[in-house]
Amino acid sequence: MTIILAIETSTELASAALLADDRYLVRELSGTQTHSQGILPAIQSLLAEAGIVLKQCDAIAFGCGPGAFTGIRTACGIVQGLAVGADLPVIPVTSLEAMALGAYQQTGCAQIACILDARMNEIYWAQYHLTDDACQVICPPALTAISLVTLQAVDPLTLAVGNGVLLPPELSAFTVTPCMPHAREIAQAGMRAFRNGAVFSPEQAQPMYLRNKIALTTAEREQARLSA
Repeated sequence: MTIILAIETSTELASAALLADDRYLVRELSGTQTHSQGILPAIQSLLAEAGIVLKQCDAIAFGCGPGAFTGIRTACGIVQGLAVGADLPVIPVTSLEAMALGAYQQTGCAQIACILDARMNEIYWAQYHLTDDACQVICPPALTAISLVTLQAVDPLTLAVGNGVLLPPELSAFTVTPCMPHAREIAQAGMRAFRNGAVFSPEQAQPMYLRNKIALTTAEREQARLSA
């Protein structure tokens, strides 16, 4: 039996999951202030419910971003510490791929474009083609203004849209599925990667950052207000 532990803390909804072949156990945390304090107890709760210890897992999958800077950093630090202590490999999974998997399972649509709020009037986005066995990247994760999103023309196409995203008129014609990155799909992608041998050492648990700047200046905020 293959066991994957997964965590996802890149947005306001933090989650942990344990996937043992086809059986899921899940914990969720709400509120970004609780991520660093709450994720380890959530993991301990999952392991206790499953009746196993960490060393019995085969790998730890984690949401490596893009997303909130603090949340991604939290995930990498926790995963590195757990993986080193238990001598386990790690599996990074992008938060947008997790969204795509979730939307695919909800809708059955193979073509998924994911849009996640990046604040500062920008979004993270990517486009994927999914099957039951694979997730192909059509447009890799990028940071941009939502008006500059350039989707590959496919039909049908579903938009997986995270909290706080307002779609412009040019995207309103697509089918929209509300979706957030979740450890359940991180675990699923991690299981697939593990079976394909795509695992890494703990020191390779690194975040995916698409921006260096994490806040607007006062002048930039005022300019955005005047332009609204």
